[in-house]
Amino acid sequence: MPKTIPPPLHPGLKLTALAPMQDVTDWRFMNIIAQYGSPDYFFTEYFRVYTNSTLDKNILRSITENSTNRPIFAQIIGESIPDLVRIAKELSNYPVAGIDLNMGCPAPKIYRKNVGGGLLRDPEKVNQILGNLRDSIDGLFTVKMRIGFENTANFDRILELINLHHIDLLSLHGRTVKEKYHSPVNYDLIAHATQKLNCPVLANGNVTSAITAGAVLEKTGAAGVMIGRAAIRNPWIFQQIRAYFSGQPISRVTLAQVRDYIEKLRINPTIPTPSEKARVNYMKMYLNFIGLSIDTTGNFIKEMRLAQTENELFGICDRYLLTFPEREFAPEPYPGLVARPNCETNRQLVPTNT
Repeated sequence: MPKTIPPPLHPGLKLTALAPMQDVTDWRFMNIIAQYGSPDYFFTEYFRVYTNSTLDKNILRSITENSTNRPIFAQIIGESIPDLVRIAKELSNYPVAGIDLNMGCPAPKIYRKNVGGGLLRDPEKVNQILGNLRDSIDGLFTVKMRIGFENTANFDRILELINLHHIDLLSLHGRTVKEKYHSPVNYDLIAHATQKLNCPVLANGNVTSAITAGAVLEKTGAAGVMIGRAAIRNPWIFQQIRAYFSGQPISRVTLAQVRDYIEKLRINPTIPTPSEKARVNYMKMYLNFIGLSIDTTGNFIKEMRLAQTENELFGICDRYLLTFPEREFAPEPYPGLVARPNCETNRQLVPTNT
């Protein structure tokens, strides 16, 4: 039967989790998020699993150098059953809360290999993978997935497999793989999964604030929410959600506080010795999202994307964020503004490639 998942930070409140985003949610970013109010759960970037694959040392640091004081699940992606079992057993030797299988990644270079979201086309393969992993994992075994690949024809069958193999937690993004991040989120199907499954469900997709988290959970009946891109924009979101559900005022964030957050990101590069161009693009990856709540016109995003040097980039940040430092940072993205990039890799996130 499903095992007991780790309790929330505050008993009685809904669960929260930071969604794993490849090349974004590394150990450094998790530790920054924790400074603003940790979610209940963290998930690593995915460990790629294939013949003779080994554990990625940088991703492993999310586990071995986890200073958030919150549970972290090790996420794996692949389709070779012997290797998935092998890597899951290796990861179980580390201080992880459990093993998480990625069945939702919408990047074409991933699903074309029949891994991530590509697995949703093949319920029988899913059955084999879940069965073998469940038999080999002594602790918690969780899954992150979408509602389908091109359509939802296999959705109910895969939910049956989630129950059959006693999955302990499902994180469900309410779009198909082919819809990526662009279409409306199908919260009705998340509600359907919540009713049908024996395990808790985390609702994922367009949870942009504490208020929308409340609306999503009311609509779906899910045990909690998993948040990705909105946490890049607003690292205060998890503590704001806890405040909302405990009946407390939602904290107001100022533009000066956002500038401090940007500074933490600046001094926290993932590349050991990056060039200035790489450092600028690294920051643009985050500012694409942060900028959605800075000004209604979108001029910050436009100017930021044109910056070529660090002096230019941070001068733009200072002008927009410190001219009126006590002005409120919008809790929701301003209407009509889009970040453009998706959250698969740094190379896809930087605006020069989108």
